[in-house]
Order: sequence, then C-alpha cells, then structure tokens
Amino acid sequence: MHSTTPTAAEVQLRLPGDDLVPDAVEQLDRATTLPAPIETVWPWIVQLGKDRAGWYLPRSVEAVLPRSRRALRRVDPRWQQLAVGDDVADWGPGHPVLRAVVVDAPNALAWHSLRDGTNKHRWPTGDVDGSSVLALSWTLALRANGQSTRLHHRLRIRAKHKSLVKAGGLFDWLTIAGMFAGLRERVAA
Repeated sequence: MHSTTPTAAEVQLRLPGDDLVPDAVEQLDRATTLPAPIETVWPWIVQLGKDRAGWYLPRSVEAVLPRSRRALRRVDPRWQQLAVGDDVADWGPGHPVLRAVVVDAPNALAWHSLRDGTNKHRWPTGDVDGSSVLALSWTLALRANGQSTRLHHRLRIRAKHKSLVKAGGLFDWLTIAGMFAGLRERVAA
C-alpha cells in the first residue's frame, strides 16, 4: 500500500477550510501522489459522497460489499456540479451532512460539518459552541506535479470527548487510506 504520510511542509501549509474549526482539538493530515494529471483527478474528487458517487475503496475491498454500497468506477456527469452551500449526506449516526464551503476546481474542495448530538446529529439551529456539537472540516487539496497529482487531505475536529477524537482519528486513517487506494485504481484506469 502507498504511504499516506504527508511531508512536514504539507502539515504546516494553511489549507482552505482551516478557519472553519478554529478551536480544533485535533488536526489529521494525510497525503498521497496519484498517477494522473490534476485535470483527471478533480472529477473524481468533486463527485465523492454518500448518495453521490460514493466513497472510493479498492476493488479487493469493494468485492465484499453489497453492490449498492460500492462506489462508482467512472466519472458521472450528474455528480460534477457542486456549489458552495450544497449539503451532501454523510455517514454516521442520525442525519449528518457535509456542507461545501470551498469548491475551487481543480485545486481544492473543503467541507464543513456541525453535528448536534441532541438533535439526531443534524446541523444545529442554535449555539454552535455548545458541548453537544461536533465540528469538523474536511479538505481535499490538489497540487499538480507534472503528470501526477499530490492529494492532501486534512481533517480538523472539535469534540467534547477526547476519546471520540481518537476514535475519529483511527476511523479517518482507515477510510482515507482506503479512499486513496480506490482513487489510485480509478485514475490509473
């Protein structure tokens, strides 16, 4: 499997979406180099999401999933439109969403999510600093590197319980490593 470890310089970079969770208790960075130009990678990035193209995994992992849970293996024109302010359903308990905050083709996509634990993990209607609100930002930044693309993923989290943050970090590593591998298969095809 390819490394998901970012360089020290990448970890220090300011990325779009960093300001969405200014009081983050954890920042998790992952990065990989994909064997395709940025113009090939971007359409795969913009169509990510639950009830869209899915969350990419490698073929070997998807083989054990029901067909309805497998991600697309093609770029689909109906999922190429994404605008700032669009909500996309996310996985997790209740009804969480990711809200598009930055859509800068083909350079960056940043999502924001606020999940009110007292309201089925929906976007809060009141105080966003409340202890029951999980806040996160999820950024995918792309950088052209000749005929390849450097993909940098950053997750910033604010949560009441440190154990939730640690569990989220492990879950993030597993899902991002899987997504990177699935994305690598798709862009190289």
